[in-house]
Amino acid sequence: MTKTSSYQGWNITEAEREIYRQRSQASSLAKVKALRGEGKPPIHPINQPKLNPDTLMAKLANNGLNSLSLFSGGGGLDLGFDRAGFNHIAASEIIPDAGITLKQNRPNWQIFSGEDGNVKMRDWRPYHGLVDVLHGGPPCQPFSVAGRQKGEADSRDMFPEFVRAVLEIEPRAFVAENVTALVGKKFQRYVAEVIESPLAQKYHLTKFILSAPDFGIPQVRQRVFFVGFREQKIAAKYQPPQPTHYWPDLSANTTQKTVQLNLLSSQTLPEKRCLGVREALGLPDIGFDGLAPTIRSGLTGPRHTTSILSSVSAQKVWEKLQIWPNGVAATRENAHLFVAQNSHFRLSVPDCAIIQGFPESWSIYGAVYMALGQIGNAVPPPMAYWVAVSIAEALLSSS
Repeated sequence: MTKTSSYQGWNITEAEREIYRQRSQASSLAKVKALRGEGKPPIHPINQPKLNPDTLMAKLANNGLNSLSLFSGGGGLDLGFDRAGFNHIAASEIIPDAGITLKQNRPNWQIFSGEDGNVKMRDWRPYHGLVDVLHGGPPCQPFSVAGRQKGEADSRDMFPEFVRAVLEIEPRAFVAENVTALVGKKFQRYVAEVIESPLAQKYHLTKFILSAPDFGIPQVRQRVFFVGFREQKIAAKYQPPQPTHYWPDLSANTTQKTVQLNLLSSQTLPEKRCLGVREALGLPDIGFDGLAPTIRSGLTGPRHTTSILSSVSAQKVWEKLQIWPNGVAATRENAHLFVAQNSHFRLSVPDCAIIQGFPESWSIYGAVYMALGQIGNAVPPPMAYWVAVSIAEALLSSS
């Protein structure tokens, strides 16, 4: 999760900053007028989402296993492990607003946030013998393209702290997740020396990549997971989660779609289809639907932003979907009133949360940019859930 204390803006000229200021001021004025009822007449009715992410991760009975969370952010991993039946011991997160998100959703959890959530300041040895699974998502910015891929030269690189926590606590298993760029050629040495080598002294390791649509999440998003078990016999039998959903290319023409469906029917596939983003959000049929491009964190880039747009190619997909990815509104009511420049459907924070796999019952605290930061940096909870289920099955099978 990005830390506000080490946020790294881009070096841009004063002229470029002025352009940003003017755009921001113009957008703010238009928004104020719209919310006062002085803007364009609303075009889109307030949507009622069809997708409830709770249905992607059925609540399981308590499994008796204890989990501890690092770099908890908005709670993607925490919620997934909670729904999978784990006992939540504690969470550490340096961003105060993210700590509030966790606390307001689970008042009974022990949350360390702000400076209390700074993992660099923690001695993890008191947790030795109390934790079955340690999980966390060290900040991805050191390895992501948006974060400039400085790796260990980036002050936000917290993987060494995650490794230290694992070695001090010695849980039965651990899970770390990050962007897939981490397992690319550029960071091959880093992974071997900083992550795998120290952990391999006590753990049997595996790593795998999961894709969000495979778990019913209507977004193009992949994450890499590092999983380790103390016991070799458990590691040898461990199976990463298998897809629960499939995604057909609904954008194909009739002939292509027929060929594709015939190919799909000849393969062993999950029975459930992942919804397209328009269908998931309850938007009208326009003759085209697809997966949402990867949601960009509102805390990544040259400035904090209320846009989730990640690239030029993503912009083209959003345009085809007739969804406006810039200036995300705080609520659906506000999005309804604030008509987008191109008259496309404006997203709200709750809509972005659903696209990321957060149920409406899980409220995200903070200003819009901060809420989007927590959403965009999170592991989709249903993906985390199935990882948690696979870990629990492995640990409990050996009991």
